[in-house]
Amino acid sequence: MTYTSERPPLPETSDQLRARIPGWGADLDPKDRPSVPKLQWQEDRTGAHWEFPERQPEKWPRERSIEHEFLTPVFGTSCPPRGFSGMLRKLSYRKYSEGRAAHWLLLLAADRVDAWESHARSLLTLRPDNPVTQTGVLSEFSRHGVSSRLGKKRADVKHQMLDPVIVAGPWVLAGGLVFAAIRRTLRRGGR
Repeated sequence: MTYTSERPPLPETSDQLRARIPGWGADLDPKDRPSVPKLQWQEDRTGAHWEFPERQPEKWPRERSIEHEFLTPVFGTSCPPRGFSGMLRKLSYRKYSEGRAAHWLLLLAADRVDAWESHARSLLTLRPDNPVTQTGVLSEFSRHGVSSRLGKKRADVKHQMLDPVIVAGPWVLAGGLVFAAIRRTLRRGGR
């Protein structure tokens, strides 16, 4: 039974698991676990006051892991999947288990694509993003950005030289594309 207040039965007994998995059950002896008092099962189930929780309405198809039979009773709705990034997220959940690296790599790629999509959407508005003020570039000069990294054994120093390329690259590329499009339009109009 999924998402009920009942303790689910183990699919195999402890002896079967110990025989199949080397080292399984090493912490079964309560003397070996300092958290045992917290883990005691209470028959009155004082923490759960329901047999099955009320389900949140699903207004559009949501992603769910292939390991689960259905969505959890409560789920996030703040960022519905949209665009190409949403298609990548749906593919990740539909095709790969959460235990596979492909699932998480696709979700990471979807986050990067979502950032690019947001930048592209902002360019189409009357108030596009300002990469100078909104990325913290100015604080590098006014808040001792370089001196806070040198000699401090920080992990981010290794990729510090790539940061301007990663941050400014999309903006330079977008500006170049806009310049090329305007130039092409002007050349065609002059013929």
